Parts: sequence; C-alpha cells; structure tokens
Amino acid sequence: MTDSHDITPPITAEEQARHAAKMAKIKAARDRMMQGKTGEKGLIIVHTGPGKGKSSSGFGMILRCIAHDMPCAVVQFIKGAWDTGERRLLTAHFADLCQFHAMGEGFTWETQDKSRDIAAAQAGWQKAKDLIRDPSIRMVLLDEINIALRYGYLQADEVVDFLLAEKPPLTHVVLTGRNAPDLLIEAADLVTEMALLKHPFRSGVKAQPGVEF
Repeated sequence: MTDSHDITPPITAEEQARHAAKMAKIKAARDRMMQGKTGEKGLIIVHTGPGKGKSSSGFGMILRCIAHDMPCAVVQFIKGAWDTGERRLLTAHFADLCQFHAMGEGFTWETQDKSRDIAAAQAGWQKAKDLIRDPSIRMVLLDEINIALRYGYLQADEVVDFLLAEKPPLTHVVLTGRNAPDLLIEAADLVTEMALLKHPFRSGVKAQPGVEF
C-alpha cells in the first residue's frame, strides 16, 4: 500500500516551461562568468577551524590528483606516529604516484618533549620544501602543519615566504590544521574554515577507524 504523502504530483507543461526558462537564464549567466575564468595557477589552500574534515578534505584532493595521474606527496607533521587508513591506502596502492612521509611523533602532550617535537617539525618542513620545489609534483599536502605553527615549532613567516618565493607556478600546496595563522590565511588563494556544530567525543565516544583515522 502506497502512502498518499509519497506520491509526487505530476509536473505540468507550464511548470516545466517556467523551470526550463529559469535554468536557461542561470546557464547563460554562468557561461558569461566562466568566459573570464581562463587562468590556471598552483594554489595555496588552507583548511582550518575547529570542525572535523580538514585532513579528510586534503586527502580527498590527493586522491583526485591520483585519479588524474598527477604526481603528489603528503607530509604528516603531527599524526605521523598514527597507523591511519590514508597512510595504508596510499603507501600500499599508490606509492608510484604519491610519496608519503610521516614525520610527526604524535601530539605534544603525548611526546612531552618539546625539543623532540621541534626537531620532528623542522625535519618535516625540510622534506616539504624539497617536495614543493620539485615541479613534477603537482600537489603537496602538509597535514596538520598549522598545529606545528601554532605551537611555534615552525615560524609562519618562514613558511609563507617560502611558498610565495619558491613554490613552482603550477604546484598546489594544501595546509591543514586548526588555528591557521593570519599571515598564512592572508597569503592563501583558498581558505576553508570547518565549523564545529556537534562532535561524538563530547558524548564519550572515542576516535574510530574510518572516521578519524
């Protein structure tokens, strides 16, 4: 038996004509806008904010690069000690297209050794610079680098100056992590802030495979 509320009324010819005319106007406006969008450049992309999805979005871009046969690379600054799903997938199946460098040793409250944390971040940044300088690598994801910047393990002005001066013209660099510094946000081409509306951690649910890592 079908619920009467589930039955969609048929679209009349007049409604279809109005819809088609409206969509034609939108398409014409979009086509005019796109005519002026012929430029191509490598972008500085920042994913920040307290909400989830910053690293996930960055890895989504890495998978797009792989799908387009574009060489890419990942440098993980904080979560390098974690056995993550992204790391398993990329190193096991796409190592020919994506270099993966896990440089971090965990969150600072886990290592409890500031000098070690700074050394790990500096080593990650040196590796990142080598990868970014290589024009054959089309995208470099610097996962959780904003955390290293926030704690002062790296200097924001040094990172920004390098990106503006030495990044090849067609190379994309994605920088993730909450609390991105203002200097980086100002220099970036694309900035997305993830908002936090609700999180299961606040209800006593721990990080889970497939969701957090």
